[in-house]
Amino acid sequence: MPQQAHIDDASVRAVLQSPRLLRREVLAGLVVALALIPEAISFSILAGVDPRVGLFASFTMAVSIAFLGGRPAMISAATGAIALVIAPVAAKHGLDYLLATVILGGLMQVAFGLAGTAQLMRLLPRSVMVGFVNALAILIFLAQLPHLGVDLHDGIHLGGVPWIVYPMVAAGIAIMVLLPKITTAVPAPLVAIVLLTVLVLAGGMSVPNVSDEGELPSSLPSLLIPDVPFTFETLQIIAPYAFAMAMVGLLESLMTAKLVDDVTDSHSNKHRESWGQGASNVITGFFGGMGGCAMIGQTMINVKASGARSRVSTFLAGVFLLVLVVGVGDIVGKIPMAALVAVMIIVAVGTFDWHSLAPATLRRLPKSENLVMLTTVIFVVATHNLAIGVSAGVVLAFMLFARRVYHLVGVERELIEEADGSAYVRYTVTGELFFASSNDLVYQFEYLDDPERVVIDLTEAHLWDASTIAALDGIETKYERKGKKVEIVGLNEASSHMHERLTGQLATH
Repeated sequence: MPQQAHIDDASVRAVLQSPRLLRREVLAGLVVALALIPEAISFSILAGVDPRVGLFASFTMAVSIAFLGGRPAMISAATGAIALVIAPVAAKHGLDYLLATVILGGLMQVAFGLAGTAQLMRLLPRSVMVGFVNALAILIFLAQLPHLGVDLHDGIHLGGVPWIVYPMVAAGIAIMVLLPKITTAVPAPLVAIVLLTVLVLAGGMSVPNVSDEGELPSSLPSLLIPDVPFTFETLQIIAPYAFAMAMVGLLESLMTAKLVDDVTDSHSNKHRESWGQGASNVITGFFGGMGGCAMIGQTMINVKASGARSRVSTFLAGVFLLVLVVGVGDIVGKIPMAALVAVMIIVAVGTFDWHSLAPATLRRLPKSENLVMLTTVIFVVATHNLAIGVSAGVVLAFMLFARRVYHLVGVERELIEEADGSAYVRYTVTGELFFASSNDLVYQFEYLDDPERVVIDLTEAHLWDASTIAALDGIETKYERKGKKVEIVGLNEASSHMHERLTGQLATH
């Protein structure tokens, strides 16, 4: 961690000492702040709270995670995933219980982070990560359809917005595609937002804008303590939602951090990111925010579209957000939603891993890998719940892995004649023995036909768990019932230690 902190400090100093880098970070933060406003308002509505609750959460999360997080340039703010988890608390018990849930969820994240939960990210297969990225790209795109007058709930229904919205969105996309080919001095998303806003104001057009999404706050957030009784009953109410919020938030944040690592070819401190997310949520709860986690859409705007690489852009995104909604809210409210929709469509297209769907890629990869990726996408998109989708993908991946490993375990039988005319049988077991591959081991031996002496050679095998020890004990028991003696040989040091500790201590049938 000290080395990572030193690298982060050096990158911040480099930005502050370079006008070019500082300009890039400042403009990136401004673009992200503009994109955060309608998102935060929408997520507030989804959670059933006042828009100010989501906007304050986005401000406090972005500013605090800029100092506490382990992944520079990643954006954390109010998110749809967290809104879905905590919405029932607000609906049933009110805002104060929601804030208490956010604070408790943040404390849980701090505890998980300090306990090293981030290490579990190593168990996520690449196919699940690809599915996660593709699913989020689809969700980002689908979230823009209502702003285009498209209703998917009752079939595909088009209408409800002025026709001028469609050419405006197309113009915004064209600007962001073509401008980087001419210059990258100014982020293309910012140019698109400014030009389309000027066009709307100059032409006096009546199109949906940011102010239509909800009322912007006119004052700064203030420190408060949720007005809830400090009782066990309160804990029973908020704890399940807080736990779900903590897990979903950590999962989405760590997966987004890994994605940014890949985009920027750099490494981040996942341990610090875990407890940093928790600390930011605690701060957010005490300032009246609805909590949040990393946002892949805004992060991709910051990192990929705008080229930001340091904590400066994350910090400024939060600061600009507050300045915009409190200081110049009237002007910000006039930004056409078409401009922000265009930005998010470009983000969705850039986020999607198109290579994963290329026919050549699908042919090269094992069918199981493609199945895991598609399963993750389907579950995330169908449920709009990242935790469910990723869990489904991980479970399927492990099931398919266990099936493959099972077939890699081999048992060979050899009848050996000795000089004195007696004989014994040697079984050579090869492969990794754990619960999936060792459960059927007991059926690989010929108990009736084998001579009185049986040797099981495990030189080419490794014992991983108690299920394997129980399986070996079961084999020995079956032979003993027939008056035959089993000798186990060839155990490596780790396997021998486990076998000595557990053999005879596990129930067999």
